[in-house]
Amino acid sequence: MQTSFLSATILLILITDPLGNIPLFISALKQVKPERRKKVVYRECLIAFLVLLTFMFFGRNFLDVMHLTDQSMQVAGGVILFLIALKMIFPSEGGSVFGSDKMHGEPFIVPIAIPLIAGPSAMATVLLMSTREPARMLEWIGALTICML
Repeated sequence: MQTSFLSATILLILITDPLGNIPLFISALKQVKPERRKKVVYRECLIAFLVLLTFMFFGRNFLDVMHLTDQSMQVAGGVILFLIALKMIFPSEGGSVFGSDKMHGEPFIVPIAIPLIAGPSAMATVLLMSTREPARMLEWIGALTICML
């Protein structure tokens, strides 16, 4: 099955989940001054875009250097989902999504750019798109750019 530009764009938008991340962004940015929040969100989106773009070009090489197989990635993903489920069932005392409410300053890269925007599923998707059909790399870059915009 061949993926079209439109379906790749929609898939990336669904995976990055911009509407579902809004409450998490608000929670992560509540310590940031209101006039600075928009700049922080733009910066984090740019960082996530660059991370996904880098993973699109060099993701397979990175996994090869680390000697990670598809099976090990599946096991790691299962463990991460299990830990998230445990955290949802047994929440921490503060009830904060990111652990402690005592975060000082503004978030930088973590937790907004990675993993909220450029999470494991987004990285895996851009990796699959680029390795499955490398001749259409410009289309995949365009789809990722539209997604981030």
